[in-house]
Amino acid sequence: MRILLYLPLLFFATVVSGADLIVGGETRYTVQKGERLELIGARLGVFWKNIARENGLDPEAKVSPGQQIKVTTRKIVPRVVEDGIIINIADRTLYLFKKGQLSTFPVGLGLPLENDFGDWRTPIGKFTIVGKRKNPIWYVPESIQMEMAFNGKTVEEAVPPGPKNPLGRYAIITSIPGVLIHETIRPTSVYRYQSHGCIRMLPESMEKLFPEIQKGAKGELIYEPVKVAVGDDGKTYLEVRTDTYRKVVSMRDHAWKRIEEKGLAGTVDKDRVEQVIKEKSGVAHNVSTGSRVAEAGQDVPKKEFLQKVFDLFTPGSKKAGPSGVQGPGGRGILIQKPLSRVSFFFSAV
Repeated sequence: MRILLYLPLLFFATVVSGADLIVGGETRYTVQKGERLELIGARLGVFWKNIARENGLDPEAKVSPGQQIKVTTRKIVPRVVEDGIIINIADRTLYLFKKGQLSTFPVGLGLPLENDFGDWRTPIGKFTIVGKRKNPIWYVPESIQMEMAFNGKTVEEAVPPGPKNPLGRYAIITSIPGVLIHETIRPTSVYRYQSHGCIRMLPESMEKLFPEIQKGAKGELIYEPVKVAVGDDGKTYLEVRTDTYRKVVSMRDHAWKRIEEKGLAGTVDKDRVEQVIKEKSGVAHNVSTGSRVAEAGQDVPKKEFLQKVFDLFTPGSKKAGPSGVQGPGGRGILIQKPLSRVSFFFSAV
C-alpha cells in the first residue's frame, strides 16, 4: 500500500483499502499570525469551539502567534467508493476517491434554514460534475436577490470575477440545480453551515481539488451524523455529531442501530457509548470495552510511524523540523509502507 503525505499544506492522500478508514489524530498546532480559532478550525476541519474546550480557552478569547494548542481531528470516513466524491453534510467534509487514493477537505455548507425566500439546506443526493469555471461570474439566484432586497441591500443580478465575488477563483458545477463546489472569500465560513446551499472551500483546498476533478465525475451528498469503525488497533470507534438539519428522530437509537449493524454491540462499553452520544463532539472516540479506563490516559490510537512523520514535518506541529517550517514552499513526502488498514492520518485542509 502506498501512502502519499502532502505535509506542508496539511493535505493527505492514501491508497484506499476495504477496511474501515479513520483519518486524523491528535497533535499540537502552532498558531500563525492573523489566525483566530474559527480560521484554525476551518483549516483543520475541527469545530472551533471544540478547540477552545480542549485547551481550556474562552471561545471568545484571541490566540497569539506562536501559541501551542492541542487539536484532535480524528474522524471516520463515512463511505468508501472506487472513484468519485462523497460529501458528508453532517461532518462537513469532502472525500475525494481517485485512482484508489483518498483525499479529504473541510467544507462549508448550507444554513439549517428554510424561509420565504428558499430552503438553504444543502440537499442530499447523487450528482455529476457538469462543468468547471476559473474566475467565474456569479449569476445571483432570484431567491437571493429577494433576500437582498428584504435586507435593504443593493440587489445584484450578476457579480463579475474579483475579490468581491463569493465564488472566488474556482467553481465546480454539479448537476444539482444551484449547487456549486467553489472557493470562498470568507474562510471562516468553512466547516460551518453558512451558505445558501453551495459547498464552500478554502482557497488552498480548492487549488488542490480543482485540477483533480474532471467533467463527468460522479459524486453524492449524504447526511450521516453517526459513524462507527474498527481501527487498525482493533478497537471500536464511535463518532457522533450534532443533527444540524434535524433529520434523525432519536440520535441514541440511531447510534445503537449503527453499532448493531456493524456487529459490534458486544465489543463496546455501553456507558462510554452513551457518553459519546450525549457529548456529540464530532470526534471519533474509542468506545471499546475498557475504554473508560483508557480515557484516563489517552483515548487515541498509539502513535505509529506516520503520526511521527506528521509531527516532524507538519507546519505548526510541536515537533516540526526544518521542512515543517518552510510553509507552502516545502516539499511533500512519499512514504511506502504495507498496511492492511488505515487508522491514523491527518485530515486534509
